[in-house]
Amino acid sequence: MSAENHASFDTITFGSGCFWCTEAIFQQVPGVEKVTSGYSGGHVVNPTYEQVCEKNTGHVEVCQLVYDPAKVTVDELLEVFWQTHDPTTMDRQGNDVGPQYRSAVFYHNEDQRKKAEFYKSELDKSGSFDKPIVTVIEPFKNFYPAEDYHQNYYNNNSNQPYCYFVIKPKLEKFQKVFKSKAKN
Repeated sequence: MSAENHASFDTITFGSGCFWCTEAIFQQVPGVEKVTSGYSGGHVVNPTYEQVCEKNTGHVEVCQLVYDPAKVTVDELLEVFWQTHDPTTMDRQGNDVGPQYRSAVFYHNEDQRKKAEFYKSELDKSGSFDKPIVTVIEPFKNFYPAEDYHQNYYNNNSNQPYCYFVIKPKLEKFQKVFKSKAKN
């Protein structure tokens, strides 16, 4: 299913560290119809995971969300985005280090751009974070789905150490903070 195939759906692309973590979280959000892990923002056409990890493709590990705006708003998606990663660390999320892990919003329309910039500015002004937010907000220009083994990773590999020690705690935090918004 894609936004192009269903006129009432929309698409936004988020980079917030490892796409396995981001995917697992946004799969829990009602109204998010599809989450695809992949690469965006770089200059190499159809990169592999190995190429992206070499840190010279310009790509970010991202999740592209296809969502139903009648069920979940851009504001709600941005709220989840800002609260489920550290937008103040340059090219890093936890132990994952490199430009492919930078915090990014790749907007697909003007409304998404305005809202992302508004919330970034408001969060910076609020003092919610001890350091300035370094999230880049850029127009969407490309997206390449990651290899099949990266898709639906947590659901298919929840017993793996990375899933247990890194993704599971993030999911538990999400479910606690957003319990009224999480899928059952």
